Amino acid sequence: MAEQQTYGDRKGLVYKSTGSWYIVRDADGVIWKARIKGKMKIDEDISSTNPIAVGDTVMFEVENEDTHTATIKDVAARNNYIVRVSPHNRNQKHIVAANLDTALIIATIASPRTSHGFIDRFLVTAEAYHIPAVIVINKIDLLKEKHEEQLQHWKDMYGRAGYEVYPIVATQPDHLAVLRERLKGGVTLFSGHSGVGKSTLINQLIPGIGLKTHIVSDWSGKGQHTTTFAEMFDLPGGGNIIDTPGVKEFGLIDMEREELSHYFPEMRALLPHCRFNNCLHINEPGCAVKEAVDNNTIAPERYVSYMMILDTMEKKW
Repeated sequence: MAEQQTYGDRKGLVYKSTGSWYIVRDADGVIWKARIKGKMKIDEDISSTNPIAVGDTVMFEVENEDTHTATIKDVAARNNYIVRVSPHNRNQKHIVAANLDTALIIATIASPRTSHGFIDRFLVTAEAYHIPAVIVINKIDLLKEKHEEQLQHWKDMYGRAGYEVYPIVATQPDHLAVLRERLKGGVTLFSGHSGVGKSTLINQLIPGIGLKTHIVSDWSGKGQHTTTFAEMFDLPGGGNIIDTPGVKEFGLIDMEREELSHYFPEMRALLPHCRFNNCLHINEPGCAVKEAVDNNTIAPERYVSYMMILDTMEKKW
């Protein structure tokens, strides 16, 4: 009887999840198709539909060297993570990605129009999970004169709130050079509505990614809705992009109403000056946030977004 070959544990980074199988890359750059056997305990107290997410560092045991299959045995502690409402159960969370350095949203003022409310919800989520956020405004070459004022307003409004704003044309080399430098060496989550040029931008930042996407997708099982899963790609100059196609609603699922203003940086700075510690900034007397809105220190649009999110949370609970 032939002696069964055994392999030691290895460490890898999760590049993609299709629900039951995970694409893991080890330190040598070798790609493994891995799965979990049995129930795996996660140290962090996260009740989610997926125990492992893109961006996780995992320990795995090789099942078969020839077919590059493996079994995940453990997940390293996360620096951070970001969640969305589960696409299958609105009462549960789905971890979109873990161990992020930046959360980047791609928006457009025209063709199509991205609402500032959508941008603000993304920014609130990033703040809640302690992930620095960046705003990229794409397709500025398509802007008409009436849109130029909107572009300047967004730059001023989000700049005053403390965010980096990059107006770009996704195919313009000097714009790409600035973004490449900003993203170098870190792990960046990309998000945005369909049609804003997210795929175009990623293809420009990572030449040949169309081929890579096709190869990795071959690991997916038939019938999988791959658009609900994030996927990681390597940047040529170092660092990674995690693409999140189809993600329209993030992790406001577990946020309290009293916390919301903490995730608007320009409001957070004024909270100590409100008369009441539990001020919701609606109609309370002595509210520093309302006063700042009245004198335009806080942009009225940002306050409208705050109130709309607050109203959604009130109806929900």
